Amino acid sequence: MRTTEMKRALVGAAIAALAFNASAAQAATTTATAKARILAPLTIANTSDLDFGTIVSGTGASTVAVSSAGAVSCGTGLTCLGTTSAANFNLGGTSGANVTISVPGSVNLTSGANSMTATLASSASSLALGASGGSFQVGGTLSVGANQAAGSYTGTFTVTANYQ
Repeated sequence: MRTTEMKRALVGAAIAALAFNASAAQAATTTATAKARILAPLTIANTSDLDFGTIVSGTGASTVAVSSAGAVSCGTGLTCLGTTSAANFNLGGTSGANVTISVPGSVNLTSGANSMTATLASSASSLALGASGGSFQVGGTLSVGANQAAGSYTGTFTVTANYQ
């Protein structure tokens, strides 16, 4: 290799090194924070059931409504007796966390081969948990058929609570 070619090679290498160092001097850095929030397991407990009380059926179809506050409304042609109540649920979890509540639209109540349907309504679709958790109620409107067959009617429904 000749001296001129050697000098050109060295000059080229030096220029490449300077260009590399110049681009490294232009670099910028910053930091980011990794985060995680851990929530306590969400708990739900049923403390009272939805109870439409004792109903004497009539010759026409009608309804019995129990509000989520527990107030009863007895439909035309029916006689309503006894204690009624809305279903009550208590939630536990992380204080300050928001929770969504899901309740099915209806529940089927049966006694042997006989049945009735109740539409359901929750007192809340979401809530923020406090230091002692939270609670909500579920009421409903029971459709009683004309001359509904006597019996003890029961049905179950599932409510779901989820952190938002």
